[in-house]
Amino acid sequence: MIRFFLGRLAVLIPTFIGVSIIAFSFIRLLPGDPVALLSGERVMSPERHAEISHQLGFDRPIVVQYLDYLWGVVRGDFGVSIVTKKPVIDQFFELFPATVELSLCAIIFAVVLGIPAGVIAAIKRGSIIDQLIMGTALVGFSMPIFWWGLLLIIVVSGILQWTPVSGRISLMFFFPSVTGFMLIDSLLSGQEGAFQSAFNHLILPTIVLGTIPLAVIARQTRSAMLEVLSEDYVRTARAKGLSTFRVVGIHALRNAMIPVVTTIGLQVGVMLAGAILTETIFSWPGIGKWMVDSVFRRDYAVIQGGLLIIAGLIMLVNLAVDLMYGLLNPRIRH
Repeated sequence: MIRFFLGRLAVLIPTFIGVSIIAFSFIRLLPGDPVALLSGERVMSPERHAEISHQLGFDRPIVVQYLDYLWGVVRGDFGVSIVTKKPVIDQFFELFPATVELSLCAIIFAVVLGIPAGVIAAIKRGSIIDQLIMGTALVGFSMPIFWWGLLLIIVVSGILQWTPVSGRISLMFFFPSVTGFMLIDSLLSGQEGAFQSAFNHLILPTIVLGTIPLAVIARQTRSAMLEVLSEDYVRTARAKGLSTFRVVGIHALRNAMIPVVTTIGLQVGVMLAGAILTETIFSWPGIGKWMVDSVFRRDYAVIQGGLLIIAGLIMLVNLAVDLMYGLLNPRIRH
């Protein structure tokens, strides 16, 4: 198992370097001058422009800039925002709990609904129920996040007025952040109605962010269940007179979960990518909205650091999925 782990870990190093090159190069291809944007509406003199460029290191060769940046990343220094003058890593971890809270709720929503939907579709293969579930999953997978989010805001928040439109909690509540997770902090505050407000603000973003993973998990579960249900040991279990619950829930689902677990782990990357749009639509103060705002401000350090940290987290999740896959199926380790 250790050899398997080290082999997977060794693959991450060149991948991380490749991602750092892409992130560093991509941001410099965007139109706009970050130094000029710092002046706002004022006209900056060429001398002042050259001075600030020198201070930020933009006047050095691009290769030198990249190597300095990579060396800083190795030391845990992802740079300083040219707008807020704060370290990127500090800003990231200030906002990261909001994204984690939203992503966790979305993946729970997707798993709780997706796995049972896939199992039912597999058991009822070819029936109207199967077609209805898979048709709904296809629609959910194909639906653009920005359109789905705006539609829910118009209908649920605008017309029906069931949920808030944006934010994490009502402005009438104020309490110190202890964990960074609004649901937990609202409970710890002891303020009446705070938890309910935080929960209500989570409903629509959770549905929007969790729709695509839900569809993927449902389809993967159905596919894995159909494959397992045709195995000899399942037919033997049925021939022994075991109940449908034992055959499906214990014998079939347990073995079908191996590819499903992999799919769930891979959806973390989808969550972080989808959170950029979801957080922007619902004004959710997380990593996604922070990254979008940084693009408009041409804040090189934030965009580079944010992309690199997110990519690193996704790679770690994929590593954990690989290890879990190896534990569930020992043949994979060999």
